[in-house]
Amino acid sequence: MSETTSKAQTQADAQTGQQSGGTTVEGETQEELREEWVQYEFDGQPAISTRDVNVHYGDDHALHDISIDIPKNSVTALIGPSGCGKSTFLRCLNRMNDRIKAADVSGEVEFNGKNIYDKGTNLVELRKRIGQVFQSPNPFPKSIRKNISYGPRKHGDIDVSLLSRLLGRDDSDEEDELVERCLRQAALWDEVKDRLDDNALGLSGGQQQRLCIARALATDPEVLLMDEPASALDPIATSRIEDLISDLAEDYTVVIVTHSMQQAARISDQTAVFLTGGYLVEYDDTDKIFENPESQRVEDYITGKFG
Repeated sequence: MSETTSKAQTQADAQTGQQSGGTTVEGETQEELREEWVQYEFDGQPAISTRDVNVHYGDDHALHDISIDIPKNSVTALIGPSGCGKSTFLRCLNRMNDRIKAADVSGEVEFNGKNIYDKGTNLVELRKRIGQVFQSPNPFPKSIRKNISYGPRKHGDIDVSLLSRLLGRDDSDEEDELVERCLRQAALWDEVKDRLDDNALGLSGGQQQRLCIARALATDPEVLLMDEPASALDPIATSRIEDLISDLAEDYTVVIVTHSMQQAARISDQTAVFLTGGYLVEYDDTDKIFENPESQRVEDYITGKFG
């Protein structure tokens, strides 16, 4: 085959890949995407539904027509190789992409019967209901106690100011109850109950991440978004975070981005697979995704042929 012919074939392959669901990389099988591969059925009402969500960063089309229903009180894992759009999609669910000037989001994200992208959406209230925990622990340089109560204080749900004490409206007892409840939910209470007034930055990395989870719980969310919450932690701390996520799903809806397929297999109820070009390729029960995926590209990714 001549060099000219080879280049022409490469361009044709790239065009075919774009038509069938994004360009592919070395090791990926080219295939037509099928709508039924992402139509995950489950009992009950979804916590969040997205319809035709697209994201552009300037000329870069980062996400293509993502439509997905996320079940309540469960763990949904988003997996795929770096750059496939899974973290971008996660940020769509509570409009954190609004903070990125280059990001342009279209489509609908329905939560509690409303499209969160409608004009007039209260973003502060939205992010109370849909909390987020980031990849690296980011506790405030305050006491453990004040880290937990920061959100409720800021939103006016708890008042422990000097004026409130003078007026007999001090909420210190409510704050104590909140701090203990959230730290217990985050499996951290027994480790820090005797040093609540110590600076949170003195905690270990795993403890800091659990503190950040407790801080997110303090605003009484319905959904928790987690962007690789254990990627910076050692195996023991990672195991504690995974156990915690499984426990939290009894009361909350958890959506987690992870690069670890083993982690997704251990803790999630359903898994959505994003692949090259920002396409959702397959979405189903986690066992089904890992044991018998419909897409050959998903099979290739899970078995390590690319990514």
